[in-house]
Amino acid sequence: MFPSTGGRRLALLIRGTTAAVDGGTSPIQSQPHTARFLHPYYSTVPLARSPDPDAASYLVASCGLSLATAAALVARGRIRLTANADAIIRPKLEFFDSLGVGVTALTQTNHLLRSLDNHLVPCINFIRGIIGTDAGIRMRSPTYPTPFRFDLEKHMRPAVETLRCHGLSEEAISKLLIKEMGVLGLAPDRIAGIFEDLDALGLPMTDSCFVKCFSSMCNFKRGTGWRRLALYQSFGLSQSQVVGAFRSQPPLLELSDEMIRRKLLFFRDKLKIALSQVIAWPKLLSLSLEKNILPKCAVLNVLMREGKIRGDISLYSPLRASIKDFFRSYVEKYEKDVPDVVRAYEGKIKFKGFLDDDIEVPLAKASVI
Repeated sequence: MFPSTGGRRLALLIRGTTAAVDGGTSPIQSQPHTARFLHPYYSTVPLARSPDPDAASYLVASCGLSLATAAALVARGRIRLTANADAIIRPKLEFFDSLGVGVTALTQTNHLLRSLDNHLVPCINFIRGIIGTDAGIRMRSPTYPTPFRFDLEKHMRPAVETLRCHGLSEEAISKLLIKEMGVLGLAPDRIAGIFEDLDALGLPMTDSCFVKCFSSMCNFKRGTGWRRLALYQSFGLSQSQVVGAFRSQPPLLELSDEMIRRKLLFFRDKLKIALSQVIAWPKLLSLSLEKNILPKCAVLNVLMREGKIRGDISLYSPLRASIKDFFRSYVEKYEKDVPDVVRAYEGKIKFKGFLDDDIEVPLAKASVI
């Protein structure tokens, strides 16, 4: 006797296959011993259905997903039939829409693969309870999917409790999460290390720049920050000078070692500006060398050659100007008389320094910021 329904079905199956061969050997019995357990009837795992080839196209047309996202969902086996696409995807789209996060913001993420009830909603409720509104979540989610990447109990809650245990106020924690939600994925000992490092640099929690500096230090390992601090000092800068610049522009320690060297050498050797003056205006070091500083210098060099601007111009104002303001003041203003300014701005005329022989007054004499 087979007490279970499954057992009765198996017994009937065996009898049926035996009878079908008129008393001959059962097809199952004729198979080698090991092969029997490879037979579909013996499998403990249900056979997977093949994905519906139209499922991805359906998601694109019906739900507004990108083809890449739709294909990823189908490929990972989350959606196999067009019939269940809406039931699986649409509630999540409505959830993100309620946060003000559009579909286009989700095309490069795995948000739609996560459980709505077990992951997405609990994570958002936890963060909302700290921040107070959805504005901060909405601001970070489109490009930084961090709120949904970490586990609530393993990562998020321990991280926030560690911040509280070190004395960070609820207001400061809220500001920190809005600025850098990556802190939610840091281990408690890493968070403790950031507190220790900022204290060693003379930045107490009461300092107005504390949250900004803490946010920046979340983006690199503990030893990396000290190594980069030492790298700045190797160019003759004091620790107090570098720390002061860090307080003003925290991303300075996020620059790679190579980029720090390149920028300091450029200002010192190409522009002939004392690094003590550069570090006093750290915004200059935060600008992109290739996309911002070099095109501007190339334009200024062309204008100096043509006598449109003085050779002793102070570099601080044009270099720190926004791209829009610089273009209006130095490119649009002179492009009819000096067409080369456009070519210089586009990188077709490379900047090699201001010390060419045909510049009467070397910029080095007046390149003090």
